[in-house]
Amino acid sequence: MLKRDGRKRGAPTRTRLIALRVLERVQRAGAFADLLLHNTLARSSLAAADRAFATELVYGTLRWRGRIDFLLGQLLVKDLEKLEPLVATALRIGAYQILFTDRVPANAAVDESVRCIRAAGVERATGLVNAVLRRLATEHANISLPTLEDDPLEHLTHTLSLPPWIAARWLELYGPEQAAALAIASNNPPPLVVRVNRAKITRDALLDDLRTRFPDAAACRISTDGIVLGRRGNPAVDPAFVDGRFSVQDEASQLVVDLLDPQPGERVLDACAAPGGKTTAIAERVGTNGSVMALDRHSRRLELVRRSARRLGHDNIECAEYDATHSLANRFPEGSFDRVLVDAPCSGLGSLRRNPDARWRIGPNDPARLAEKQITILRNAAAVLRSGGTLVYSTCTLLPEENEDIVESFSSRPPSSGSSFSLAPRADGGSLEPVLDERGFLRTLPHRDDADGFFAAKWLRNP
Repeated sequence: MLKRDGRKRGAPTRTRLIALRVLERVQRAGAFADLLLHNTLARSSLAAADRAFATELVYGTLRWRGRIDFLLGQLLVKDLEKLEPLVATALRIGAYQILFTDRVPANAAVDESVRCIRAAGVERATGLVNAVLRRLATEHANISLPTLEDDPLEHLTHTLSLPPWIAARWLELYGPEQAAALAIASNNPPPLVVRVNRAKITRDALLDDLRTRFPDAAACRISTDGIVLGRRGNPAVDPAFVDGRFSVQDEASQLVVDLLDPQPGERVLDACAAPGGKTTAIAERVGTNGSVMALDRHSRRLELVRRSARRLGHDNIECAEYDATHSLANRFPEGSFDRVLVDAPCSGLGSLRRNPDARWRIGPNDPARLAEKQITILRNAAAVLRSGGTLVYSTCTLLPEENEDIVESFSSRPPSSGSSFSLAPRADGGSLEPVLDERGFLRTLPHRDDADGFFAAKWLRNP
């Protein structure tokens, strides 16, 4: 017998079952939540509202898993991590609905979680899921969470949902108050930010158009091409997006291209190009007389760059599958490019609000491992920059071993004995001044700038 929403009696909503399957794979296999969720929803027939709810369940559960696990741990006899992955995931999704959503009654969250675990084939765990979530619904308000004043590390870990090693590093780098503010910002959904395609339309004209569909749309505070749309909606289905008049890109990411400052007619290398936000921004600046060489080691991700270029109408981008940890000298003569961007693969700890699964996927040893790759790519890419050219290195992480330490390593040992590079002086008075530190490094922070946490440094190759 079917219910009004098309479900069989006793069956869970497909929305919650999709969220359960996605989160279980993220937890068990280390899958990337954004890619897996996008592909899963694309194959479903869920309505827009149900897709939005599935997305909230996945991202919200990942953002608040630290607090959820702490509270569940007060009610479980067995360690949560020792439960079957599907059972632990069902408990987390149910707990998220009880703790963080107003529109789902607690009894409905419990009931749907039991239905999900039954539908997933773990009938034996229905009693456990039912009992624990019912206790959580009635008792969570009486469970004390660690406070910043009493124990900063426990507060960041259990109250603000950071893995202990990230909490410890942020306390070391920023102190308790700033680390807590950063953690809070990293748990909030990011704003929707877009970049005008200056080859097709001005920002003012695009802003006037978008305000008819996004009433809160406003120019970005710093980026000269950026528009903030608010925090609701899907700009990727907007007619102006389909027509190629804008790209979806966080303001901090846009500022990296501002720092690179490509000029009309120049030839630019983007050494780690996918998914292509910075690549297409560069293409719009160099114009039809300039060109961009976009490299990436993953052919499928490189197709994202090509797709964006077609939508935006850019025919000055050449894509090539290539791993920039290998020498570029055999592929490009020395001095091939006027400007080079190395937006290096990194731990991504500056964009946790956008990719909340990263906090649970990245381990304490990963930044040092990534740093070896980052410095190799930077040296290889710098070797094909012309004399007098500009080099920019950027990441979306906050850790010095992937940022300042890379700058020091490169500056002390450039790519070849016959080349030398000088850090560009701090540009006072320009649009980037609010996000440049005393050394001229670009630095954005989610709690200060409402943008992803980015770092970038700029060098000039000496004649």
